[in-house]
Amino acid sequence: MTARLGILTGGGDAPGLNAVIRAVAKTAQALGPYQVIGIRDGFDGLLESGQTLELTPEAVRGILPRGGTILGAANRGNPFARRVVRDGQEVILDVSDEVVERIHSLKLEALIVVGGDGTLRISQELYQKGCPIVGVPKTIDNDIGGTDVSFGFDTAVSMATEAIDRLHTTAESHHRVMVLELMGRDAGFIALHAGVSGGADVILIPEIPYDEQAVFEKILTRAEQGRHFSIVAAAEGAFPKGGGQVIARPGDGIVVARLGGIGQLVGQRIAEACDMETRVTVLGHLQRGGGPTARDRWLATRFGAAAVGLARAGGVGRMVALRGDRVVDVSLDDALAEPKRVDIEGDAVQTARALGICLGD
Repeated sequence: MTARLGILTGGGDAPGLNAVIRAVAKTAQALGPYQVIGIRDGFDGLLESGQTLELTPEAVRGILPRGGTILGAANRGNPFARRVVRDGQEVILDVSDEVVERIHSLKLEALIVVGGDGTLRISQELYQKGCPIVGVPKTIDNDIGGTDVSFGFDTAVSMATEAIDRLHTTAESHHRVMVLELMGRDAGFIALHAGVSGGADVILIPEIPYDEQAVFEKILTRAEQGRHFSIVAAAEGAFPKGGGQVIARPGDGIVVARLGGIGQLVGQRIAEACDMETRVTVLGHLQRGGGPTARDRWLATRFGAAAVGLARAGGVGRMVALRGDRVVDVSLDDALAEPKRVDIEGDAVQTARALGICLGD
């Protein structure tokens, strides 16, 4: 009897997801042969009929350069806290036992779950309930512990860097301050890497609460030196000293709050304090859309192939990871023990400071 592997993609989409799916299907065929079952729309697909499809090598042909995920994703699909309507009322139910039963009924040797922090935490809990989970880290924010980098990050940084490059020319032409709001709820990796790569003058990240006066002084000093424009790269989770993150939509205990608006706040304060024309750009989902860079395709493909090898070796309850230039595996417990954040004493931050970039402190 042919062994079966399952795969689902959870959480927000990220460039490289299709590369993982392709690598799993092709590697499984070469090593097995395995039958690979794709599950649509994250964990939600395990609760609804008709949400699976067989992923043969032919079924994944041509998807390597495509963004998004052919399986779909659901970043609110938590089976431990699922919203359902009962007797006209919305209630929150734990339907994880149904998911566990469905996974077992599919007779999977392993379920490969590709996701970020939230999806992998759900996977960890399902593993503790007896499900054969193999994790693959995915997030453009690069905030998953246990791995040096996750796929999707390089594409997001490349897009953000290109945006800064383009803002430079118009900022200089019109003598304006350009504020670019980037993704990064609690980790400022995108803003920091893109800001340094694009030559930003100010970079604001969640790990370093910023002092407005330091930002104003940087911009005014540049103007006094004859450089009548500045570029500010701000992670969406950045916040001023003594203040909090800017919330676009409150959370409710199940769905996390949606951040957004720090760019407008910073831009308005700069315009008032520095008396300079200021414009704000929110890059938003452009950072996670479109095809993956070559680096992300390479990393996602390696992760997908390694996940099949890990499943074949019985390595459930573990996650593939990149350490240096090697793909290894770590336990889900270790990977999720501590979220990754920008090291404010690390080389990247010190490089930014050496270049004269203001970090708001």
